Amino acid sequence: MNILILGAGGREHAFAYKISQSELCDKLFIAPGNAGTAQFGKNIDLKLTNFDAIKDFVLKESIKMVVVGPEDPLVLGISNFFTEDLELKDVALIGPSKRGALLEGSKERAKEFMSMHKIPSAAYQSFTSESLQAGKDFLDTLKAPYVLKADGLAGGKGVLILDEVAEAKKELENMLLENKFGNAGEKVVIEEFLDGIELSVFVLTDGENYKMLPTAKDYKRIGEGNTGLNTGGMGAISPVPFANDELMRKIEERIVKPTVEGLKKEKIDYKGFIFIGLMVMKGEPYVIEYNVRMGDPETEVVLPRIKSDLVALFQKVAAKNLDKTEIEIDGNTAVTVMLVSGGYPEDYEKGKEITGIGDVEGSLVFHAGTKEFNGKIVTNGGRVLAVTSFGSDYKEALKKSYQNVDKLHFDKMYYRKDLGFDLS
Repeated sequence: MNILILGAGGREHAFAYKISQSELCDKLFIAPGNAGTAQFGKNIDLKLTNFDAIKDFVLKESIKMVVVGPEDPLVLGISNFFTEDLELKDVALIGPSKRGALLEGSKERAKEFMSMHKIPSAAYQSFTSESLQAGKDFLDTLKAPYVLKADGLAGGKGVLILDEVAEAKKELENMLLENKFGNAGEKVVIEEFLDGIELSVFVLTDGENYKMLPTAKDYKRIGEGNTGLNTGGMGAISPVPFANDELMRKIEERIVKPTVEGLKKEKIDYKGFIFIGLMVMKGEPYVIEYNVRMGDPETEVVLPRIKSDLVALFQKVAAKNLDKTEIEIDGNTAVTVMLVSGGYPEDYEKGKEITGIGDVEGSLVFHAGTKEFNGKIVTNGGRVLAVTSFGSDYKEALKKSYQNVDKLHFDKMYYRKDLGFDLS
């Protein structure tokens, strides 16, 4: 069959790498893709929110499956667009309905869903510009640090964690009155702070059945020792060493099962991934957030560990018989190190020539923000490359990734040298 992947980052490169290995895939297209995805299929210049243009391309190229990488088209309702169109309704689209995508598209909706289905999470309240003073009063009832979340999508940058209540009140004003995060911050969720260690769990579901995918741990802060600004992710490790059988049993029973059951009870059409961001406190798991797609850079360590045919799994999702299959997972550890542009996550320059990719041995290089220009591969984003390696444990895998990172270069290249520091 012919398959279309929507997206342009490292996640989509990892999908292209894995899907291209399937005997079920005849032609692979990636829209818009990057210099790395071009190795596995044909890049197509399509805007991810222009559903009519996507429809025209799907019909023209006889696409039978569409895999949606990023959250924006999902929140805007691309799944509904396909299911409600007579010419597209038989195309398998991997991604939840618009209503399902609200679990990521609205922090308030996600918290309401967790509360309704008794899924453990932090205490919270939501506020708008009209209830600003009530928000400030609520902050006075909490202990530091203070967590403020823009309700809508903010490109992974809509969460503030602040140590001083006065600063938290000022930032609440900036979000609600000064449009710090644009429309995403018209409503703000204030949460109690959960102090523990983070863990990401990934679930593939057809809306009724589910399969657990490998766990992963992402490193969000730009600076070593988890300091500095939040980023889209500076690296990831899978599996997470502390995610033992007992913890995973709690996660599945208290969080995964109630989440999928909640989708069924609310009759939400959901065919795709659920990314559950967790905080583990004294051995007990709590949900920080839902994402309705695979994470990035977690995808770059989770997908390479899946030995099963990914397209065959997606066919089971589309047919709602995911319970009729098992997923084979590589027992080794995978680690990815993200190379970013100087200045990221704030201002950075693009168009810097990348060298050394051909010298990498024993690791996978996933392109996150690249393009081809005049026969050269150049930087085209804040996060540029992800170097993924396997090992018997995360230390062995990390060593291999760092050895290959030394072969890569672009102007002002930066990466964290301390991944896994909190796992020793």
